[in-house]
Amino acid sequence: MAGRISDEDIALVRERSPIADIVGEHIQLRNAGGGNLKGLCPFHDEKSPSFNVTPTRGYWYCFGCAEGGDVITFVRRLEHLSFGEAVERLANRAGIHLRYEQGGYVPGREQGERSRLIEAHRAAAEFYAAKLASPEAMIGRKFLSERGFERADAEHFGVGYAPAEWEALSRHLMGRGFTSAELIKGGLAKEGRRGPIDRFRGRLVWPIRDITGDVIGFGARKLNDAEDGPKYLNTPESPLYKKSEVLYGVDLAKREISKRSQAVIVEGYTDVMACHLSGVPTAVATCGTAFGQEHIKVLRRLLLDQSGSQGEVIFTFDGDAAGQKAALRAFADEQKFVTQTFVAVQPDGLDPCDLRVTRGEAAVRDLIASREPLFAFAIRSVISRYDVSTNEGRLSALDAAAPIVAGIKDRALRQLYGVDLDRWLGFNNERFVMDRIAEVSVNAQPAAQSQARAQRPSGPRKVAELTDPGVRTEAEVLKLAVQRPALLGPGFEAIGAEAFTLPEHVALHKLIVDAGGTAAAGPGGREWVDRLLAGVTDTMRPVVTRFAVEELRADLADEERYASAMLAALELISVARAIEQLKSRMQRTNPVEEQQEYNRLFAELVALEQQRRVLKERASGS
Repeated sequence: MAGRISDEDIALVRERSPIADIVGEHIQLRNAGGGNLKGLCPFHDEKSPSFNVTPTRGYWYCFGCAEGGDVITFVRRLEHLSFGEAVERLANRAGIHLRYEQGGYVPGREQGERSRLIEAHRAAAEFYAAKLASPEAMIGRKFLSERGFERADAEHFGVGYAPAEWEALSRHLMGRGFTSAELIKGGLAKEGRRGPIDRFRGRLVWPIRDITGDVIGFGARKLNDAEDGPKYLNTPESPLYKKSEVLYGVDLAKREISKRSQAVIVEGYTDVMACHLSGVPTAVATCGTAFGQEHIKVLRRLLLDQSGSQGEVIFTFDGDAAGQKAALRAFADEQKFVTQTFVAVQPDGLDPCDLRVTRGEAAVRDLIASREPLFAFAIRSVISRYDVSTNEGRLSALDAAAPIVAGIKDRALRQLYGVDLDRWLGFNNERFVMDRIAEVSVNAQPAAQSQARAQRPSGPRKVAELTDPGVRTEAEVLKLAVQRPALLGPGFEAIGAEAFTLPEHVALHKLIVDAGGTAAAGPGGREWVDRLLAGVTDTMRPVVTRFAVEELRADLADEERYASAMLAALELISVARAIEQLKSRMQRTNPVEEQQEYNRLFAELVALEQQRRVLKERASGS
């Protein structure tokens, strides 16, 4: 049935979806003053937070990538949804039953594709969890019991059992109204000769959830080693499941990660369970892939990873060669974090799950507490490959470890690790070691600089524009017009468009005047911003959102005086510009031959100078 979501329901979804709560499920937000919140942008890489949220007006804006909008726009951008799908997603979260009208958006059986797949995965997780109590699942319960997990633990993490049948889940879900095409597209089933067949059969199953808690896939472990197939089998790539972006356990760990400024990376589902049950609730794991760039982005947003932060990212690896190799892969991404990174390695090779079973929960906590900096681990791992009892071995180890030290961006830290490298190798010649490291650093520098230039994002506005006092004054007046229009009153309309220099400022001034001006805007707030956004072009939408979110420079107690001063300052710039133009005309006018014109211009100049003195007093707040 064709239809569009009613406008009343869309408004209700916005009202019952607090933007701070929705955004806060994905990134850590901190108070930025003036009623604003700030965090690391989920849409581009950045070292310091430029993503702002204004809960009172329900809008967000990133000053790094110049994107912004309301809560629906945020969900659309983050999850790559259509407008209708984003509304449905938020409606489901808020418990709102949507009504559809004829024409416009076609929701496909009154639900978007993503919503249907999410529902199918939720139903599948319930099915698997219920089957864990069946007689057939005894082998799965035994597996969990041998690893120290009780029934309540399985229920907490949603662990289930996939029956050793070809179509058990498929029959169940199709009986609930889901189509075979939906099951196959979501990765729950595969195409068989006579219809869909279950992807997971005779396996213990862990639901994999996104950061909001929705099930988007599954990880399944083989219980009979004699059977064909890999030991672990994961959901394939689907519209919901992108393995390079997924961290198992992040839905349970996100609040503790933000609270403790710590994230622990382990290697498997049972390791995550063991850590959480042992008092390390910040543990997460990758799902069938190596830890990479997209995982880093997720954790940085949760950690509010910025300069000066005291956070920790701790990798746990086995003490064997494979574990060391994994740690060195992690080292390649280490400096994409601002916060400090560590490695926790159990010397006897036990992973957190086995460690908990054999030595108890305190041993798991001790493992995390025994972490060592990732730089030190990486350097020592390289050194361990060589025989440092000989000069040849020490020199080879130095040449192998030098690139790691040279790659440390922090100059002081690089110097300290150079001293450590000299001590670990036994040269007792720091100058010799540092010179060797410097040679490597110089050789690598041109390539690194070229790569940095290629990766450097182009800002939405030129630096000169951002630092020009006149442009900043224009921006403050426009922020007042959007956020506190009653403070400006009719004075804003009295200033013509010629007072603004940037094209986006001119366009916003026109938009405000066309919407009735600040005198007709009332107290402002969400309704005024919505009125400005109604019918604007895609180009102007982020501009309006930015000025609705960007913090004013005024104290709340002194906003009225500040608004008057900013209006006067903007007028003062216009008057100063007119004075310069007038003086230029007077220089081109002969006072003898064109006496009347010259006298008229002089009278205008006197009047403008008088106006400038008055405006200077108002602009200074006196």
